[in-house]
Amino acid sequence: MKALTAVDIQRILLAYGYAATNEYGEIVCAYIELLLRWNRKVALTTVTEPQEVVRFHFGESLFGMAKGGMQNGRLADLGSGAGFPGAPIAIAKPELTAVLMESNGKKAAFLEEVRRELGLKNVTVHHGRAEQVPPTAAFDFVTVRAVGERQRWLEWAAERMTVGARMLLWVNADGAAEAGRASGWKWVERAKIPGTNDRFVVIGEREA
Repeated sequence: MKALTAVDIQRILLAYGYAATNEYGEIVCAYIELLLRWNRKVALTTVTEPQEVVRFHFGESLFGMAKGGMQNGRLADLGSGAGFPGAPIAIAKPELTAVLMESNGKKAAFLEEVRRELGLKNVTVHHGRAEQVPPTAAFDFVTVRAVGERQRWLEWAAERMTVGARMLLWVNADGAAEAGRASGWKWVERAKIPGTNDRFVVIGEREA
């Protein structure tokens, strides 16, 4: 399996609207190395070809970041799994404070390793159920990717988001339609992910 260089990663990510620095590319290289090493023992991802890891995990995450206008503030990544989309966004936006929420112990341990090895000072890992986070928490962005029970997460986010905060969902067309029927949300964006036939990032704002 051919290893990618930082230049390869920069080229791939351009298709998703993100102009990566050489430093970002180097961090992604290190992340992929960790991911594939851990994946031999812990089921983190079925995508194991490095170029596809960059496209599917990093590219899609950064595409959503751009469409969501994510800058400074607090981010909650629900059901973070192997760290997507929260970790790529946190690396790209060090001014963001990101909380990666994962109830699976082995996956949470992987996220802690990523945080330590890559020196991600703006990232914390919440090992446990998202419901353990108190309603008084105030997040500016909430992200959900490849996680079911969307209505549950919409309700969770509504209790923990600041005024004007944004919810970002990575879904297929059916998932986008389901989200659109949820009450209490104004859906401001539905963007087709580059290179896909039926995958979207939908972005909603909590209505007063």
